Amino acid sequence: MSNEQPSSRRVLVTGGGGYVGAQLVPSLLAAGHAVTVLDTFWYGIGVLGPVAAHPTLQLVTGDIRSAADVRRSLSGCTDVIHLACISNDPSYDLDPTLGREINYTAFAPLVALAKDSGVTRFIYASSSSVYGVKDEPEVTEDLPLTPLTDYSTFKAQCEEILLDAVDSDFTGVIVRPATVCGYSPRQRLDLTVNILTNHAVNRGVIRVFGGSQYRPNLHIDDMCRAYLQLLAEPAERLQGQVFNIGSDNLTVDAIAQIVQANTPAATDVVHEATDDLRSYRISSQRIRDALGFEPRLTVADAVRDLVRAFSSGLLPDAMTDPRYINIARMREVLEGLPNAGGARR
Repeated sequence: MSNEQPSSRRVLVTGGGGYVGAQLVPSLLAAGHAVTVLDTFWYGIGVLGPVAAHPTLQLVTGDIRSAADVRRSLSGCTDVIHLACISNDPSYDLDPTLGREINYTAFAPLVALAKDSGVTRFIYASSSSVYGVKDEPEVTEDLPLTPLTDYSTFKAQCEEILLDAVDSDFTGVIVRPATVCGYSPRQRLDLTVNILTNHAVNRGVIRVFGGSQYRPNLHIDDMCRAYLQLLAEPAERLQGQVFNIGSDNLTVDAIAQIVQANTPAATDVVHEATDDLRSYRISSQRIRDALGFEPRLTVADAVRDLVRAFSSGLLPDAMTDPRYINIARMREVLEGLPNAGGARR
């Protein structure tokens, strides 16, 4: 569904072939925006299949560490949504040097080149992992950041770089999303809701490690809707702002019960011990108060979307294909690179 009036904006989406990007790019095009995607497309350019021939979509197969690739991608762009990274700690840890180059070292040059190219708005996808472990019942944007890993440390440091770069002609805004869930053409099945649904549908057993830990969740369509709203808002409402974005703060046990209730076949829930007892809940009150943004979808909606995707044959070999698991696909990518060079999402 497209707007009647096309936008005058061209949005660069770095990592537009990733889990969120593959769902976001069609949403941007449907809203009337022109879009450029910069990605290595190691998960395949086919993830953007239905829109790949769209007249206002430009696909650049390249690397955010390459100034030439970035300059080419920025041509004519008014906005940047920066998604590109090696996302999650296990994938990052496969090659920490590569992770640092993509998740941190490339960031300041990207911001500088965006400013030089005339970009006026830069939206950075950080992570709620920058908070580390907190005792507070709900984590707000005002709490100090205590990242526990290199991945989350670099996310926090990139936030500082962007905030230092903002000025009257360059608006910077940071989002710290909850864990995204639901169906995407570039599917991830290594995230809590998606993992449990995959096992429920394809093995008939929901394996829960621990269960009492809280996890914040966000439907992928609400994540995309948030980016669209951040493009539409006046600059003065966004400048230098940091927003948590989440919907349901649920225990892993509660997520398992939602999955069990929304999968067609009877499934057993099996509990197993874990030494990963990270537990946190984020507050999204700030974005509600400042911008009126409210998630519309739930974890149950995400589960039902995934069930439909499985039943429609959109996710073949879901238990075995490495393309659904970031760390498995990253291992394949790194094995094929002469010097372990540039992945994304």
